[in-house]
Amino acid sequence: MNILLVYPQYPDTFWSFKHALRFVLRKAAFPPLGLLTVAAMLPKEWNKKLVDMNVHSLTDKDIKWADYVFISAMVVQKNSVNEVIHRIKKLGVKIVAGGPLFTTEPEQFEEIDHLVLNEAEITLAPFLNDLAAGEAKHLYSTTEHPAITSTPTPLWSLVKMRNYSSMALQYSRGCPFNCEFCDITVLDGRIPRTKNTSQLYAEMEAIFNQGWRGTLFIVDDNFIGNKSKLKDEILPALIEWQARRNHPFSLLTEASINLADDEELINMMTKAGFNKVFIGIETPNEASLTECSKNQNTNRDLVAAVKNIHNHGIEVMAGFIVGFDNDQAEIFKSQINFIQKSGIVTAMVGLLNAPRGTRLYQRMKKENRLVKQEFTGDNMDFSLNFEPRMDKKKLIEGYHNVLDTIYSPKHYYERVKTLLKEYKPRRHRTQTPSIPTSFRLFCGLANCVWFVGIREKGRKYYWRMFASTLFLRPRTFPMFVTLAVYGYHFRKVISKCVEAPVASLL
Repeated sequence: MNILLVYPQYPDTFWSFKHALRFVLRKAAFPPLGLLTVAAMLPKEWNKKLVDMNVHSLTDKDIKWADYVFISAMVVQKNSVNEVIHRIKKLGVKIVAGGPLFTTEPEQFEEIDHLVLNEAEITLAPFLNDLAAGEAKHLYSTTEHPAITSTPTPLWSLVKMRNYSSMALQYSRGCPFNCEFCDITVLDGRIPRTKNTSQLYAEMEAIFNQGWRGTLFIVDDNFIGNKSKLKDEILPALIEWQARRNHPFSLLTEASINLADDEELINMMTKAGFNKVFIGIETPNEASLTECSKNQNTNRDLVAAVKNIHNHGIEVMAGFIVGFDNDQAEIFKSQINFIQKSGIVTAMVGLLNAPRGTRLYQRMKKENRLVKQEFTGDNMDFSLNFEPRMDKKKLIEGYHNVLDTIYSPKHYYERVKTLLKEYKPRRHRTQTPSIPTSFRLFCGLANCVWFVGIREKGRKYYWRMFASTLFLRPRTFPMFVTLAVYGYHFRKVISKCVEAPVASLL
């Protein structure tokens, strides 16, 4: 059996890092971890080939080689998914599909031969058994959330790691919180399910043995969802492994703001090699936080919490939202002020939308406020799938101004300056970079100087930070270069929106 695994293209979005990747000679940010894990669950005797369309083109020859094409995708990849499906059906090859997009919108993909939805640990085996018996059904789904202690190590031999800027590993699924707008609990439940230490060792060894050195993204819904297991088992194992291997990986993950409350946990994470964390801040408006059940963010000094994490050597990246029912006209200025004061350089601000299956979606449906069924998944494309309480024109204008302000060179480098003043990285003895890695770093610096320091408007702010960081905080200079490159990408993405007249976005 020949199995082609296809990962559709991402559009040019905030998290694609498309404009930054070329600086360091990479083609995509992250590999398709879900497909690689599914590949490891398929019969070993089957022939498997992966085409990540963010790295390579999908050819008709690839499709014709396959007996079945397996597709996995997120909502934001939907346009590419539809194009891929059309091509495959035209060539008469059968399709098996799963992942978040198909799980939340299965009725929109009737033309797919087999939908294997939810979590593959439960639904993939019945499909494979029926397929072997010649009785494969159209739909396989479940409402159960399996233990992931038997989930295999992803089949890393299917990818060329040099094409990516980061590798990925999943330790847990699920989140104990229940934010109204979030579909994580819809897909993965509220009880964090974790892998064991031996699985963690095996996955890190597999990535290490493939030659990877650099960033490793722990792609959990909420890495600190089970704090006791982290402290007792997982973080000690990570600390030991990293020390034994001479710290080959720098780690980033996603967590909730209550990380700032636990000094022991933060210290263990930094010792293990974590230097970045994404946190859903959402809004400084307490009423809006209460509205969306983001209770873990209420009744606290959010700026102080962020600064505490920065002080421990972990950079906070954060998500923000405008358009809550309780948002008033002053929310836009409040968001700008908070983002600037906190020193959160990578600040993703989006309009509130209601993903399928969320409590927010159900509420909007009950209140007859849904205006279209589709949710694009692009956090910064000005789309709205329900009628906001705020006047729509004012909401779009305010959001437009937030983006235009925080990613202007002046405001962006002010945040970089704030972050670098507070950021206190832990020292690790790491391996000397290889010649290819050193060459990529040199290319990154050279491209940064050319594109950001010479060709881009607002370059005076870049050069001020360049000089002050190089001479006053030389330890943080590599971080400054990285953030300057990120800023270039963010401005490229946001310019498509902020340069459009507001009237065209309504």
